[in-house]
Amino acid sequence: MLVSQILDAGGTLRVVVRRDGVARIVRDTASVHALALETGRSGGKLAALVERKGLGDKVDLEAAYAEGRLVSPISHADPAHLHLTGTGLTHLGSAATRDAMHKKLAGEEQLTDSMKMFRMGLEGGKPPTGEIGVQPEWFYKGNGVTAVAPGAPLVSPDFARDGGEEPEIAGIYVIGDDGTPLRVGFALANEFSDHVTERMNYLYLAHSKLRNASFGPEILVGDLPADIRGTSRILRGGKTLWEKPFLSGEANMSHTIANLEHHHFKYPLFRQPGDVHVHMFGTATLSFADGIRAEPGDVFEISAPDFGLPLRNVLDVAPAAAAPVTAL
Repeated sequence: MLVSQILDAGGTLRVVVRRDGVARIVRDTASVHALALETGRSGGKLAALVERKGLGDKVDLEAAYAEGRLVSPISHADPAHLHLTGTGLTHLGSAATRDAMHKKLAGEEQLTDSMKMFRMGLEGGKPPTGEIGVQPEWFYKGNGVTAVAPGAPLVSPDFARDGGEEPEIAGIYVIGDDGTPLRVGFALANEFSDHVTERMNYLYLAHSKLRNASFGPEILVGDLPADIRGTSRILRGGKTLWEKPFLSGEANMSHTIANLEHHHFKYPLFRQPGDVHVHMFGTATLSFADGIRAEPGDVFEISAPDFGLPLRNVLDVAPAAAAPVTAL
């Protein structure tokens, strides 16, 4: 089952469920956030609650996407309570990709201690199912202010040195009334970061990640497929500039999903009732590592079977804006 959100002709948010290619409005449902919290309170499953509510009119999701009415598949009324975060070095090949990116600048002989941090996610190997392993690299992307809807521009700040895609799978979570993390499902994500800034010095990673991110358009409810084989591409002038497959799912990862979830939600800060978490699980595929430099107007497209519509966003750059501090 796939879940998404659209704006109807009157601008009202509607929750949509798609099964066997047919999309319909979920009756008596204000948002996916509200649906998840109601599911948590009932102690049941989201699919079962949808069945009880029932489905209404059919929806043409492709048309809604083209018209700009397909919005992020989950949101929060207060953007400060939606958290965009992620983990790095989680996929087989992640360290090699990141090392290669940095070696182009630093040279083979200059891999510093900070660069060796890239391999931390692989040191202990993947823990057996049900066991907790080494904590992954972790980063903060921002809150709901930096979440970009499918089809909307990913805006790179004027001071950025680069804006490049990172095709990933994200876990989508709502924190229940009692502080329990409730997994809604999984979605495609474009983690979008500044790889030129990152490769200047790995300690600049945090700066490189404070950027927009996009996820969706649809949430896959249920278990994550073990072997995900998707495609990441960049379109320029309507033609494919770069295209490459990306792998995800636990069969291609150096961490289990349970391990990543444990090390994120072990912090009480991330278990505040009502909050939404979009937690990105990393990638080993970057156009930047292949020498591609995205330009304003380029379109990023990320797709994978089982996840519904592809995630598309155009690259834009924000105008320069000063932020002087006023002393009180």
